[in-house]
Amino acid sequence: MNTQAVQADEARINQARAHAAQQRIGEAEAAYRDILRTAPDTPEALNFVAMCALARGESASAQRDLEHAARLNPTEPEIWKNLGIVHLAQRRGGDALDAFDRALGLEPMHFAARLHRGAALEQLGRIDDATTTYYGAIATAQGRGKWRNDMTTPPGLRPAVKHAIAFVDRHRKRILMDLLQPLRDKHGATSLARVEQGLEIYLGDRPANYPDPRQYCKFFYVPGLRATPYYERELFPWHAELEKHTGTIRAELLGVLNEPIGVEPFLGTNDNTLLKEQNLLAGTRGKAEWNSFFFHRHGEVFERNARRCPRTTEVLATLPLVHIRGHAPEVLFSILTPGSHILKHHGVTNTRLVTHLPLIIPEDCAISVGGVEHAWQEGRCVTFDDTFEHEAWNRSDKVRAVMILDSWHPDLSEAEREAVALLVGGIGDFNQAAKVDAPPQD
Repeated sequence: MNTQAVQADEARINQARAHAAQQRIGEAEAAYRDILRTAPDTPEALNFVAMCALARGESASAQRDLEHAARLNPTEPEIWKNLGIVHLAQRRGGDALDAFDRALGLEPMHFAARLHRGAALEQLGRIDDATTTYYGAIATAQGRGKWRNDMTTPPGLRPAVKHAIAFVDRHRKRILMDLLQPLRDKHGATSLARVEQGLEIYLGDRPANYPDPRQYCKFFYVPGLRATPYYERELFPWHAELEKHTGTIRAELLGVLNEPIGVEPFLGTNDNTLLKEQNLLAGTRGKAEWNSFFFHRHGEVFERNARRCPRTTEVLATLPLVHIRGHAPEVLFSILTPGSHILKHHGVTNTRLVTHLPLIIPEDCAISVGGVEHAWQEGRCVTFDDTFEHEAWNRSDKVRAVMILDSWHPDLSEAEREAVALLVGGIGDFNQAAKVDAPPQD
């Protein structure tokens, strides 16, 4: 409780709060006004009576009391949020935006302030900014179990939340579809139909209707592409070129294993208890470890690692890797310790396939994709669709290591590849503007 409230009569403050908690608003307002007669510098009371005044359309009185409260207690986000609501009611979107930003500067995850900030942007005609702000408010609140239905939404917020959801549904698709217009102009209106359907699936406007029940995309699914766990080598003529350099690549890998600078847990941790609880990694020979030595991750080049393996880096530069801003390529040495088992999981998109170049393969090591087991052979590439449920294990007493890299699904046209790269990058930009988590990338 703030100092001014303590100076007020504690019993009367508690009585006013009790009336408010019981939704006896008239009695609560009367109690708070009685407090203000003897303690006019009580921010809590000023805040409450201001919002009661606003409900009656008395915006000037509400503004006066809230500005007074803000001067007394400038670190209380609820006061700034309510002052923003008053400015909204007065059609003063710029002032409202400033007030909501003050609230969010004090409490960045204030869901209601984020929601009303979207309304201020909408009032100012900044439709795209309003869309990302509304989306961020809704996604963050729903991620914490709020605003999912009427039961999890305070009654006073329900109209605003429903408006924000409808607003996002109307404008997010337009924002993302507009990104593709230059490619439609370049390649023709029908050239991107499958990618546009993929966007509708991502937005929840269309069902995925996977052709194979073993398949599931955690992020972006494009319909109409061939769906099979493994793909024929003939589709990837670059396999042969990569395989020619197996000895060179393995030699640089051995250097990394001898001096494991740059080696890191692929999943961010090798805490076996945590990873087993999350159904990601298990072990049968003591501690399981799935380690990685990245050349690229999420489109970022790992310069120090590249310098350590210069000949491997030269080979990689000749390959048709996927390039998507913030997402791809993903290229690494994948190192699995004895007894480690990467548990069943699905990948993020069927637009790219995963290739393994096996480098160190002891006995009793294999991968299973869609329930079809494949035993790696050193120096022989295998390409698979990781959106099929897959797992891998090392049941030997030695380290297993493969190089992992990604390439486009061969069914995608050049126009579709451009569209996926542009759209996935744009979705990342949208989510960043909305201040929500990035889409899955592994």
